[in-house]
Amino acid sequence: MPSLTALYVAVVDLVHDGGPYVICIFASMVLMWGMVFERYWFFKRVLPKMANDAHAIWKARTDHSSWCARQIRSAMISRLNVAMTTGFPLLQVLVPMSPLLGLIGTVSGMLEVFDSMALRGSADAKTMASGVSHAMICTMSGLAVSISGLYPVHYFRHQARLETELLADRFTY
Repeated sequence: MPSLTALYVAVVDLVHDGGPYVICIFASMVLMWGMVFERYWFFKRVLPKMANDAHAIWKARTDHSSWCARQIRSAMISRLNVAMTTGFPLLQVLVPMSPLLGLIGTVSGMLEVFDSMALRGSADAKTMASGVSHAMICTMSGLAVSISGLYPVHYFRHQARLETELLADRFTY
């Protein structure tokens, strides 16, 4: 439990230091990784059963070579492909959105630093460094979330393409 408490304290400090945009970045990270785990579960557990069921239906058909049969085959593969690519657009938006949210947080933090400097009438280096540090937390958070999501997006896109090709090979005429 001490490690969970330390993790909670670290996240609270990060949100406190980075501002409200870190909360948005954190929410996008939770959504993105929830979708990543869901897609992993789908490809490992759900898709094989769906593919086997569709293949059994295809094999049960007596006609495999007519135009109608080819259209049915194409529709079956297409339905499986749609199931494989569900949620991809959202994943592909969340990855580049995180650094942009971080940039907004950084710009707003820098504006706060400049406003405080203008109100005080001085440019104290210590105060500026502290403000810039707080502003950069947003950028760091956004980049960390984005970088962590790059590989899963590429992996699932590749898996969907590969599985679709394998299904097309499996559903013989």
